[in-house]
Amino acid sequence: MYVMVIYDISDDKIRTKVAERLKDYGLKRIQYSAFFGKLNQNRREELMFRLNDYIILTNGSIIMIPICEKDRSQIIKLENIDYEFDEVEEA
Repeated sequence: MYVMVIYDISDDKIRTKVAERLKDYGLKRIQYSAFFGKLNQNRREELMFRLNDYIILTNGSIIMIPICEKDRSQIIKLENIDYEFDEVEEA
């Protein structure tokens, strides 16, 4: 199952450790404090158990949101991509 993990942690050191742990589990950063990827139930439980070791050291929260394949296929992504002036073609 796919998951999105979001967090709000004020301590820079702990926040960095959480991000590194999420990367260790194969999740990809999609926003500054949001990661996305596929984990089975055992890996999800293991990850949250390990993340709990960090969150008890500081004020903050970590939320894991499961996303089924049907919902994942309906994700809409909006981006604003910066272009260099010389990259824009004239009409």
